[in-house]
Amino acid sequence: MRLDGKVVVITGAASGMGRAMAERFAQEGARVIAGDRNTERLREVAEAVRATGGQITAVTGDIGDRADAERLVDTAIVVHGRIDVLVNNAGIMDYMAGVGELSDEVWQRVLRVNLDGPMYTSRRAVIAMLAQGGGSIVNLASTAALSGGAAGAAYTTSKHAVLGLTRSTAWMYAMRGIRCNAICPGATKTNIAESMPADRLEPTGAARAGAFAMLIPAQLDAADIANLALFLASDEARHINGAIITADGGWKAL
Repeated sequence: MRLDGKVVVITGAASGMGRAMAERFAQEGARVIAGDRNTERLREVAEAVRATGGQITAVTGDIGDRADAERLVDTAIVVHGRIDVLVNNAGIMDYMAGVGELSDEVWQRVLRVNLDGPMYTSRRAVIAMLAQGGGSIVNLASTAALSGGAAGAAYTTSKHAVLGLTRSTAWMYAMRGIRCNAICPGATKTNIAESMPADRLEPTGAARAGAFAMLIPAQLDAADIANLALFLASDEARHINGAIITADGGWKAL
């Protein structure tokens, strides 16, 4: 098994890519700490993992809240004595508003979940990983981290910043056994649209993002991203650090 005995923390694990990762990693022998704010969905994931013989601990909380984010990582330490892998997957969309139409509320809410959350969990995890001699962090960014056309100003900024967090972490701790890489998924079948109700979309921004979306060559399954995250989390990727890997069917080849 590729993650046999490794302790893995996954944020946003109740649905979409996070759920696919929780199930896939558990199949590969990981002891999963699954975090999400949706208690019912998280319970369903935990039941599904245990039904196949996997090990999982569910932790409900708001990843944008520092105490909740730190508690998620701390649970791995308390339950298993270590954390080998952190996957920062949780994220929400904006309403496609450009900076001229962007509200303070949307800006702060998106940055809180998409950027503050990964910083809180990474900071806590790095302290533990340094003490134990190393670990792996996988950040979920987006094609919006590589261009300006895929989403609104808040989401695009948050995902560009995740790449900065990834590169800084990779460089700072490269000589101390910690790797940090990022995945930039393209159009992937998840439930992130729930954080972007149609009646709240900013019309002009949505139209511009729609023009970019017309160029999508393929829609990925959540399992496609889970498989890539599995590789980056595993020892097979022991020399891969600071990489920004696009998984979008060729969307960014344009």
